[in-house]
Amino acid sequence: MIPKQTWLAGCLAAVLAAVLCACGARKPELRIYTWADYMKPELVKEFEKAHGCKVAIETFESNEILYSRLCAGAVGYDLLFPSSYMVKLLFELGMLRPLDHSRIPNIANVDPRYLALGYDREMHHSVPYALTITVIGYLGSRVGDFEPSWSMFDRADLKDRTTLLDDVRETVGAALKSRGYSANSTDDAQLEEAKEVVLRWKKNAARFESEHYKNGLAAGEFFLAHGYAGDLLRARRKNGDIRIAIPEEGSLLSFDDMCIPRSAPHPELAHAFIDFVLEPRHAAELTEYICYLCPNVPGYERLPGEIRSDPILFPPDELIGKLEMIRDVGAASVKYNKIWEAIKSAE
Repeated sequence: MIPKQTWLAGCLAAVLAAVLCACGARKPELRIYTWADYMKPELVKEFEKAHGCKVAIETFESNEILYSRLCAGAVGYDLLFPSSYMVKLLFELGMLRPLDHSRIPNIANVDPRYLALGYDREMHHSVPYALTITVIGYLGSRVGDFEPSWSMFDRADLKDRTTLLDDVRETVGAALKSRGYSANSTDDAQLEEAKEVVLRWKKNAARFESEHYKNGLAAGEFFLAHGYAGDLLRARRKNGDIRIAIPEEGSLLSFDDMCIPRSAPHPELAHAFIDFVLEPRHAAELTEYICYLCPNVPGYERLPGEIRSDPILFPPDELIGKLEMIRDVGAASVKYNKIWEAIKSAE
């Protein structure tokens, strides 16, 4: 007969061994904070298998939500996907870790044409994930005599069938570009002129809209929309009548970047994921899946011909030269906010 003390000791040892075994077998978890529907699930599984880890993805609806969460003390994220202007702010606040390029050999694949337009051109603490251009979407069967110009929003025959982005920098920026000015202008006279342009556009617009305009265009509720290329390319999959154009006066370009927070629990794994995304095959698959261009030169060669020939994802050089990123205008933000208040309150 086994003594009771010996039996209890044996049970305790068995339980302890099981716990230690389970702890030893626990996989590291890479926590990603990104936009919704912004990562191909099959690629996530491929990364998990290759690196013996789990990937947990949490999503945010705006850069401001990401910012508020981080400022409130949220920790545990290994990789963030904010837009470039937010990357700049996070870096200035000391929240981001410098990147170790030796851990990211595929960083050499990033398209230098777009990198030259970006904020962190040396990729010191961020790497471009995807980019989008602000464009005009319209229904080919309902909009006659279309011209690739911001002046389309002056068309009285499209009254109550157009939408404008509910975003001060995007919409006032479009008006500035329509007048031949920088989308980041802080000149009082130019901003006043842009305000008057937007007020004209507002008379024809059904509403200012940044979320549901793509579905409204696909459903035929709207005929002409100011929106993002990726949104409208996805909407075109639902309605083949949708056409997309980059205004000839120029437009705005946006990057979403990959960056590692200074408090990341698994920075090595985060570097590995960045390198994984920048592998040409993966970049091409992501471009097809999310409808936003991953600026990866060797990845372009792996895309289907119809995507490579799409002038929205691959605009001609003369249009690329007219694209401009939204920059932080510092104290002049007050000017933009006052203009926006005047626009939104006008009848």
